[in-house]
Amino acid sequence: MPATLAPGVKKLFQEPNFAHMATLMADGSPQVSPVWVELDGDRIIVNTAEGRAKPRNVRRDPRVAISVVNQSNPYSHATVRGRVVQITHDRADEGIDRLAKKYLGQDKYPYRQPGEQRVVLVMEPEHVTSAMTD
Repeated sequence: MPATLAPGVKKLFQEPNFAHMATLMADGSPQVSPVWVELDGDRIIVNTAEGRAKPRNVRRDPRVAISVVNQSNPYSHATVRGRVVQITHDRADEGIDRLAKKYLGQDKYPYRQPGEQRVVLVMEPEHVTSAMTD
């Protein structure tokens, strides 16, 4: 059953705070990567590239967890467990440029590699824990 993100948790995801996404490798071991994030309602959007572990892992097992910490006050944080419910290439290029604006202040994502294909992972929250101190 989908969970709702409280306003303080949404704020953490809306601000340029880095998050860490955990996926499951084929042997069941966790794989964690720093990610840029944005929201679509209560769904968490991660933009990555084909060929990386994240899209490969969630195609096999959609269970994920994401933690996000307030950069200016690390005692304010949230952890969200859920499932990737959509994997798409639609508007992935525009999405990474939007995230570059949010996180780097640049209109275009500057780290794109030749031949890179961007992919969007849409996570639906199922369980949320948080601590807000500000």
